Amino acid sequence: MTKTKPAPHRVKMHVKKGDTIQVISGKDKGKVGEVLRTIPSHSQVVVKGVNIRTKHVKPRQEGESGQISSYEAPIHSSKVMLYSTKEKIASRICYTVTDDGRKVRMLKKTGEIID
Repeated sequence: MTKTKPAPHRVKMHVKKGDTIQVISGKDKGKVGEVLRTIPSHSQVVVKGVNIRTKHVKPRQEGESGQISSYEAPIHSSKVMLYSTKEKIASRICYTVTDDGRKVRMLKKTGEIID
């Protein structure tokens, strides 16, 4: 019998859905895109226009033709950095507290507040 691997524990991620990021390693290095979905249990993110895979879909009904569809596959979150669209530069983040007491994410290189 084969055992299934238990899901790894949830890890806090530095990116959220809707963030603009830049890929820093791999075949899509340098590409900029928006985070469509995060998968914290595996520390992965799905980014628009990055890691495109093709899938061959069989016809479901008789007379219908098969298709080749493409989709974005997840990549590891350590391969991405947050990207400043104003300064056109990727940066690490730090957490700061604003004057009104909110904890926000800030880009280290530019000082730009993200959320």
